[in-house]
Amino acid sequence: MSNEKTIAFVYAHPDDETFGCSYLIRQIADEGGKAVLLTATRGDAGKTGRLGELTREQLAARRDQELAKAAEILGISVVEQLGLPDGKLKEADPAMLREKIADFLWRHQAEVVVTFPEDGLSGHPDHIVIHHAVNDVVFGGQAPTVQKLYYNQLGSYTSDHSSVLRVAAGNRWEAKRQALAAHESQIWSVERVFGVLGPQVPPHHQFESFELIWERGERYPQKNEQSIYDGLVRTMKKSTG
Repeated sequence: MSNEKTIAFVYAHPDDETFGCSYLIRQIADEGGKAVLLTATRGDAGKTGRLGELTREQLAARRDQELAKAAEILGISVVEQLGLPDGKLKEADPAMLREKIADFLWRHQAEVVVTFPEDGLSGHPDHIVIHHAVNDVVFGGQAPTVQKLYYNQLGSYTSDHSSVLRVAAGNRWEAKRQALAAHESQIWSVERVFGVLGPQVPPHHQFESFELIWERGERYPQKNEQSIYDGLVRTMKKSTG
């Protein structure tokens, strides 16, 4: 099966993509689609796990390596980072952030965007800033190639007002496990959410959920979707040069 559509994942930190979207990203790659990732920071204000004491620059470099490894495992085609201050996205110029996100989506001709829900899943302020910035870009018409916007939600998530697409672990847990393990500096967070990583899919992580928030101008469409590609209109790719 081949699908040439581009799905963009826009997040705050390295590892955000792995925690919530691994099954979907691996599915996209397996089906011949293109997953592209933008992270706003390098994650250099985080903990170091069992790696011991590191300077912020050392941690940033380490997290760059971890993200590159996880992206290779999951099949992410492109990784770009804005390098904004970790933990301080509330202080970033909102117009600049929107411009950077819009530019990323345009250059990669993304048809679909996936990002955080309103609470950022964990309540992290950086996550919430990205949520609002992506909303502003998509709802404000600054991403003309984008046809659909999803929020990744917790595995058991249901909604009364919008469609929720679920992607089952299937045989993709092993890729998710390896990608989580690649984020070695974040092992304490990984184990808090998933437990000690092993061959069996952890309870409550049998699938990932994605809420369809917007489709070509319609908010909260209610559909019975089988794939993130459902309902996409075929368009000619435009030159971004």
